[in-house]
Amino acid sequence: MTEQFDRHAAYCITACNDCATDCGDCFAHMVGTSSHNSCPSCCIECAALCRATADAIARHSPFAKRLAALCAEACDWCAKECGAHKMEHCSRCAASCSRCADACRAMAA
Repeated sequence: MTEQFDRHAAYCITACNDCATDCGDCFAHMVGTSSHNSCPSCCIECAALCRATADAIARHSPFAKRLAALCAEACDWCAKECGAHKMEHCSRCAASCSRCADACRAMAA
């Protein structure tokens, strides 16, 4: 395991866990609220992939890079959906998703 991988891995795990938490918070606020797009369902999908990706990276799974690429895709989608709303929790979720997507793309490279 290289030092660069360890640094990317640690950053990506943190970004994934933070994103999953922010997605869960956004989902909790949005349940029962009318939405013109896929928020809050994107939050559940994104959180699940973030948790799976963080876990795969932590255990040095041979599938970690592919999961990270998929996670980046889900995070981009969720950032777009939640970013379309003006509520604080949605803005926080969108920002967290964008950071996670960047971290996951770096991990997948």
